[in-house]
Amino acid sequence: MATTAAPYGLRPINRIDGMPYAGATSQFLIDPAGEGTNLFYGQVVLIGADGYIALATATGSDITTNNLGGSSVGAIGVFVGASYINAQGQQIYGQYYPSGTTGVVTAYVITDPFVTFQAQLDGSAAQSALGSNTFFAAAQSTSTGSTQTGNSTSALESTVVQTAAAFRIVGFASTPGDAFTDVLVKFNPSAHSFLNNVGL
Repeated sequence: MATTAAPYGLRPINRIDGMPYAGATSQFLIDPAGEGTNLFYGQVVLIGADGYIALATATGSDITTNNLGGSSVGAIGVFVGASYINAQGQQIYGQYYPSGTTGVVTAYVITDPFVTFQAQLDGSAAQSALGSNTFFAAAQSTSTGSTQTGNSTSALESTVVQTAAAFRIVGFASTPGDAFTDVLVKFNPSAHSFLNNVGL
């Protein structure tokens, strides 16, 4: 039972068609001059106007002014790690990207818009939440994650909506009605850059 608030962002589970998620990621660059926020495993990221990966700081509560990708663009996917050369000249493969890291930094992102993710809500949701929409309970930031584990600490909103929002609840990973229900979600089309026709 999910009785404790212990959110972890978005964790890949499988594809919406039931096929296993095979771990595929796409590689993108983070600004070589240094990105101003940490990026944690399980956070939603976007492609900035400069062409580099950045944190999505909207909640996704709608698909226009508060869309995950900014305006109507949509997010590019979910961040699951980075690689870079540290100050000692060592190649690091990290669970998260430390803010301000410079040089050639590669971000690993799950870009498949049909992957199903597990996430924890910030409260309880009943069986009737199935098929409804949700979004981040609070905007992701440089502090919505743990530098110890490298994981996101973002939760999704338990007050579900029927209006357009970032994620569709497609299943449950804990018992509906648990104090902090774990759900399975997928990106809604307009919230993902690969499923809409708006460019940067």
